[in-house]
Amino acid sequence: MVARAAESLPEAGPGPAESTADICAAGLQSVEIGMEALRALGGALDGRLGPAFAAAVERLLATEGRVIVCGVGKSGHIGRKIAATLASTGTPAFFVHPTEASHGDLGMITPQDTVLALSWSGETAELGDLTNFSRRFSIPLIAITARAESSLGRAADVVLALPKVRESCPHDLAPTSSSLIQLALGDALAVALLRQRGFTSSRFKILHPGGTLAARLKTVRQLMHAGTAMPIVPRGTPMSEVLVRIAEHRFGCAGVVDGEGTIVGIVTDGDLRRHMGPALLGTPVEAVMTPRPITIEPDSLAGSALELMNRKRITAIFVVEAGRPIGLVHVHDLLTAGVV
Repeated sequence: MVARAAESLPEAGPGPAESTADICAAGLQSVEIGMEALRALGGALDGRLGPAFAAAVERLLATEGRVIVCGVGKSGHIGRKIAATLASTGTPAFFVHPTEASHGDLGMITPQDTVLALSWSGETAELGDLTNFSRRFSIPLIAITARAESSLGRAADVVLALPKVRESCPHDLAPTSSSLIQLALGDALAVALLRQRGFTSSRFKILHPGGTLAARLKTVRQLMHAGTAMPIVPRGTPMSEVLVRIAEHRFGCAGVVDGEGTIVGIVTDGDLRRHMGPALLGTPVEAVMTPRPITIEPDSLAGSALELMNRKRITAIFVVEAGRPIGLVHVHDLLTAGVV
């Protein structure tokens, strides 16, 4: 037996020296080509692709089981993300690798499911067994491909034919723009589906119990200070007592209520600075307070509370029900809870 020397992989030689401006220009060109591809996809959705897109959404809505997403290579990576987005927005889905499907994972697919297959060329050999399986057992098949006349396109019940786009790779080879519009179309399906399902932020919270998203979806009621932890004084209280209440609670403010317990004002550090003087301590609180304070309802989202604080440039908000304060939430409470 004659020994053969191992071949060496071709090494990439050093390219021409480029300035920072040249490097940034190359990146910008890639982004611009990607935007061009997205505009082409938008135009297709607004035209010839529209009816097929609507049919795909209707098919997915009618699915009693799961959406089975599959693809190979870059299409597979995009498919994994699409499956994750669908699952997290109310459409049960998971990714099945076509090669694994050919070695037993076809058993994960049932007649109640719908297959969503991605292949830019539509001729990915590894999809053959999965495609044949879906045809054999009448499992609906939706194809995302650039070639409607391909093997995958001909086998599909619904074909989402992507527009032909140029890759941002200078050799027009590496999947860049093509991957981008595959992902964008997957996101478009997910968003259309969640709108059709009436998917709410409350449902989103159930499916996202961890991380920053979960923190933003907490309600103000879950984070507020209630009862005696609230700095509240009745109308007519002298400022000497109001200052004590503000100092005790350390929120930098105090709410003012009328005889019926309705909040009518707030005293903040800013109000104190504006009225600072020898007569302040004996002044009734209503002469110092800011009337009609900004308030929030207890079932509002924590993220909404933080946005309101940032917009109004305040650090605390009283939480009210029927005009009566039931709690107070401070910006530190939101930040500590991970709301950003």
